[in-house]
Parts: sequence; structure tokens; C-alpha cells
Amino acid sequence: MAFNVAQSAAAAAASAAAPRTSLHAAAAPASVSMRKAGGGALAPPSGSLRLQRQACCEPSVAPPSRPVACRAASAAAERASRRRAGVPVFVMMPLDTVKKCGTALNRRKAVQASLSALKSAGVEGIMVDVWWGIAESEGPRVYNFAGYAELMEMARKAGLKVQAVMSFHQCGGNVGDSVTIPLPRWAVEEMEKDNDLCYTDQWGRRNFEYVSLGCDAMPVLKGRTPVECYTDFMRAFRDHFADYLGNTIVEIQVGMGPAGELRYPSYPESNGTWRFPGIGAFQCNDRYMLSSLKAAAEAAGKPEWGHGGPTDAGSYNNWPEDTLFFRRENGGWSTEYGDFFLSWYSQMLLEHGDRILTGASSVFSSSPVEVSVKVAGIHWHYGTRSHAPELTAGYYSTRHRDGYLPIARLLARHGAVLNFTCVEMRDHEQPQDAQCMPEALVRQVGAAARAAGVGLAGENALPRYDGAAHDQVVATAAERADAMDRMVAFTYLRMGADLFHPDNWRRFAAFVRRMGGDGSTCREAAEREASGVAQATGSLVHEAAVALRS
Repeated sequence: MAFNVAQSAAAAAASAAAPRTSLHAAAAPASVSMRKAGGGALAPPSGSLRLQRQACCEPSVAPPSRPVACRAASAAAERASRRRAGVPVFVMMPLDTVKKCGTALNRRKAVQASLSALKSAGVEGIMVDVWWGIAESEGPRVYNFAGYAELMEMARKAGLKVQAVMSFHQCGGNVGDSVTIPLPRWAVEEMEKDNDLCYTDQWGRRNFEYVSLGCDAMPVLKGRTPVECYTDFMRAFRDHFADYLGNTIVEIQVGMGPAGELRYPSYPESNGTWRFPGIGAFQCNDRYMLSSLKAAAEAAGKPEWGHGGPTDAGSYNNWPEDTLFFRRENGGWSTEYGDFFLSWYSQMLLEHGDRILTGASSVFSSSPVEVSVKVAGIHWHYGTRSHAPELTAGYYSTRHRDGYLPIARLLARHGAVLNFTCVEMRDHEQPQDAQCMPEALVRQVGAAARAAGVGLAGENALPRYDGAAHDQVVATAAERADAMDRMVAFTYLRMGADLFHPDNWRRFAAFVRRMGGDGSTCREAAEREASGVAQATGSLVHEAAVALRS
């Protein structure tokens, strides 16, 4: 999830064939992402939950059937064995690949032609959202994976691998969401009856994108806790696709929050609530979150701190210096109270991730698949001291505090891969007044992954078809040249008619070729070599483009 800005002339020329999606006002080339990784480098309150790899945070979640460390070691060995082949490239499928009824594919002919074209270009596989709101829409524990089964079989026959995303969030309301897929109706009914199941800001605005992590352990969804619902869903998926795991389905990305990312919904675009580059707002005012905050404040001997988040942190579209809490000099974020609140807020997010990963480990520990988690790329105001947008999203990351290492260490305990974005972005493309620094952000996240010993996967933030964006991804991948440190995979956002425009397709095929090698092939040479692929797949590409536009 990222945002475009006004295009520079160079980028516009490079990707003239690609239509622009004007999402946010700024001044830069074909895209500007709004993703940022995080995880607060926390000093957890004494009463916080354990973040032990084998700790069972939910009584109903069974421990992994084999040690997570074994699966992590196996996954690391598999990644190492692929290093000679460079960085494998996957392509995200359209958000509405499967019909809302769940029984079949949308645009089946287009999907089939697209998969064949992707395979011919050397693509490793595809990524697809397995929507909770589709596959369990008919009722609790009533699963319908028929449309996804059709896709898995088509991928298998095409010789493509699959990254399956367990999407426990609503589609719609975030950057890039072209369709609306709500949570299962039976879950929404419970949220409508008890609005405190929704994330809530200080003004009482409720968010229905994802069930509040404050009630993770409460049986609020027809007698099950949210974590039990997620774990049951993953178990049903595993059982339904047992024959595909490891040979076709090679990765399970576990949704953790809005847009599938481990974060709070601090910058929702729905109804114009937030606009880039606003700082967002804390989401801690449902009664479940407030109950936890009150207990933490009392444990700290400061009960007066337990009545809610900071009231001087501005609103969604403020800038840091507009507020008392985030301002550069003597801001509340740097006080004893600020440290207490931000530690609690970010620790709650880490514990949420630990609970869901514990469930995922109980389901997939014996399966030959990797588990991954997506972390948001919030690069705006990164150059300020407070890093306000990261803080409201739940990442306790400031100029003097590493907010990424705690999340990387959490994933390491569960043997999971850290999936991050902004990889295609360059600092000079972004609005300088908002102090956007995506390149520095990617480096910091990469360093955290390296220090924790977890695999790092990459994505681009918005669809881009220009060579400059491809160059940046290849350069970032080449920086991690060590055999055990190289990027695990790169997932290209997103398959659509624009990707199959002849010029875009030729550049994309060249990009895949460069990623599959050692990165030494220059763009121009790779594009010349890719011309043969473009010519050979011309009819398939044309068929896919026409079908996707229909």
C-alpha cells in the first residue's frame, strides 16, 4: 500500500504506457510508497505477555508439532539452496481474482493466459489473497475454498509456485484497494453489536477493517476468540490444500492487521479520514485496549496514565510540528509518560503478532512451507526526530530508537520471513518537505532482519513499469549479495492489463531476468535479451490484456 505523487518527466517518459493512479499530492515519479516497517524497540512493562517462541498465548492453540527452530533451519537451508538462481520473482494477482461467492474465478480466461505468460518470462510464481470474508462468509467454520482450488490447480499446471496470503482484513479503505471485500458477515454482526470490537480513536471513530487486537483472547466472535478464528481458518486451508503444500504453495503470509500488515489502522483513507503525509492517529480507545492500558498504568504506579492515549498528538492530517506530543523540542514522545505509553502501545502489537504466529506455527510447523509476515512501510516524516507516523501505527521507532529489531526478533522466534516494501523507491522521488526517506528505511529494516537472522522479502509499493524503479529493486537486491543474506524473494505488485502492455511487458521480462542472475546485467542488455520473450509471448500477452480489461 503506497501512494503516488505527481510524476516527474523522466519517470513519465519511462512508463508512458502505464496509466497513473493519482493518490496523494506530492511531487515525484511514478510512485511514492506509504509503507514502513516497524516494530518498536520496546522496554516491555513488567506485566507484559511473554514473547517466547513456544509459549502458547491462547489456551486453545496447540503447540507446534515440531520445534519451530527445526522448521526455521529447514527453511533457511532451502533458501540457501536457491541462492545460485538469484532472487525469485512472484507477481501479485488482482484483489478480486476469486469471485465474492468463493466458488469460481473472475475472468478465468485472463487468469489462464496471464499465468502462461508469467511462466514464459521466468517468473517463479504468484501471490494471492485468500480472503477471510470470502472463504468463511457463509458462517463460522463453514469454509469454501473452491475458487482458490481452481487457481491452485491452474498454477500447478503452469509450473508456478504460490504465496498464499491469509487475509483476515477488509479489502477497501486503503491505498490500492480497487474492490471492497468486507469481513465475514457473521463477524461484522458481532462488531456492530459491540463496537468496542473495532479499533477506536480518541474521537470515537470506529474502524471495521480488522478486529481490535485488544480482544484477541476474548470469545467475542460467536463463541471463539479472534485468534482462534484465524487459527481455525489456517488449519482448514492447510487441510484442504495438503496436496499442494510445498510443491505448489510454498509460502503462507499471515495477515496481522489492516492491509494484512502488522500495525494499527492509524492512517485509514476511507471517507477521506487520512491523507498523505499526515501523521495518523493512535487507535487505543476501545474498551478492551483501555482496560489493558489501565492495568499497565497501575502496574507502573501511574494510574493517571491509564485513561487513554495522549490528547495532544494532533489528528490524522497534522504534521509532527503541528502537535505538542510529536514536536521536535520537548515533545511528549520523549518524556517519561511518552515512553510508557509508546512502550505499551507497541508491545500490544508485538503480543498480537506473537499470538497469531503461535497459532500459525501450530498449523504449519509440519508443512514444507515458509511463513511470512508483512510489515508496513511508513517512510514519511522518517527524517524527523519523533517518526510520528510510525508511532501511531504501533512501531516505537524514533531517531534514537530502533523500531524494527523487536519485530524481526519476534519473527525469528517463529522462523518467519519479514516481508517489506518500498524497495523500488528512491529518496529524491519523494516530497522533501515531508522528510520521506524510503531508502534509509529499507536499509534499516534490512539491518534488523540481518541482526535477527530472519529472511527478508521485498515488494514494490505501487505498480511501476519504468526502468528506474526496476534498477532500484535490482540494486537493493544486489546489496544483499551474501548467499545466506540475499533477499528471499521479491513480489511484484500487481498483475493487470497495464503489465501486459507491450513496452511494460518487455521491461518486466528484462527485470525478471536481472533478478534471476547476479544483478550484473545492465538494464539495456537485459531488455534486448528480453525482446525474444516479448515476441514469443505476444499472443498470450495480448489475450491476457484484453481479457483483464473486459
